[in-house]
Amino acid sequence: MSLSSRLQRFSEPETLRMAKMGRELRAKGFDVIDLSLGEPDFDTPAHIKDAAKKAVEENWSHYPPVAGYPDLREAICTKLKRDNNLDYKPENILVSTGAKQSIANLIMALVDTGDEVVIPTPYWVSYSEIVKMSEGVPVMIRTGAREGYKVSPEQVDAAITPKTKLFMFSSPCNPTGAVYSKAELEGLAEVFRKHPQVYIMSDEIYEYINYNGKHESIAQFDDIKDRVIIINGLSKGFAMTGYRLGYIAGDPAIVKACEKIQGQITSGANAVTQRAAITALTADLKPSLEMVKEFGERKKVIMSLLNNIPGVTCNEPDGAFYVFPDVSSYFGKSDGTTKVNNADELCFYILENAHVTTVTGKAFGEDKCIRIAFTNSLPKIEEGMARIKGVLGKLH
Repeated sequence: MSLSSRLQRFSEPETLRMAKMGRELRAKGFDVIDLSLGEPDFDTPAHIKDAAKKAVEENWSHYPPVAGYPDLREAICTKLKRDNNLDYKPENILVSTGAKQSIANLIMALVDTGDEVVIPTPYWVSYSEIVKMSEGVPVMIRTGAREGYKVSPEQVDAAITPKTKLFMFSSPCNPTGAVYSKAELEGLAEVFRKHPQVYIMSDEIYEYINYNGKHESIAQFDDIKDRVIIINGLSKGFAMTGYRLGYIAGDPAIVKACEKIQGQITSGANAVTQRAAITALTADLKPSLEMVKEFGERKKVIMSLLNNIPGVTCNEPDGAFYVFPDVSSYFGKSDGTTKVNNADELCFYILENAHVTTVTGKAFGEDKCIRIAFTNSLPKIEEGMARIKGVLGKLH
């Protein structure tokens, strides 16, 4: 069979691969605890489900506009003004089948063969792979725990070349939970003012899952706003992962370009989901805030449990629902039968021996760490961490 060479340019998402392996073990009868997927374990709030049911009854079952229903695009503008004090019009908005499609649309619309895309590490696994699919060149900026896994203006300035087309980052960040302050974003904006050819993708999908205060968007700086493309969606903040709805907010020319691409791939996002999304974005945020409060309690517990595992160090996340511990002290160690050499092997060791799914940090651009999601119940988190501590204790 002769398949496209495109398939050789990128890898399968490690997050999905680990979840798949966990399901396979579970199907064989093993009690597997999933701490790998970034999916809230909460149900979609009742008022949003009611809106979806109403949409079905009202026969919202025909092809929607490629860019999204006009009243949904208006609702997104209302949300952006309410939550972020950002002024957008419906022409600035494109609705897609999940934020991942929004990112893919954007990269395909902006990046030509050989264009460089600057990405601070650690980063969400699909950033670099979608760039590779589009024949762009990912340029990584390494950040570390000491800097809170946040990139400095000096690092960004040094990474930009005449070939740079796009800068991609997330705040709050997946996988580290790092959150950029307004002052830190101002420092980055100052760099982008010097490089008018560079677009900025600001992934804000974890906006509501912020433990330390108000979310800040780099789009607030008016003189670079026309080059900022906000990525957001409903999966994380509203526990609507399966509904599949994301959106971009950006310059109308970029939105039109992304709409043209989407029109040849999926057309409009699910009609019923779009109607439910209007309710999600314009109704009371209390259910989302209650969910975030619970994540905050889980964060305290998982940080305490991590701190009790010898040789593991971890920054406390300011947002999202992951911890990203440095586990490199276990590399090169053995239980007498199996030797663990790196983060990939450690994740497989934990899965095979503790029946807990995690994700290797290598997939996120940091090979000393693993990602653990606290998107499971507290009893499951406590049991999963106890199992991890137990199997790590066998490595000497």
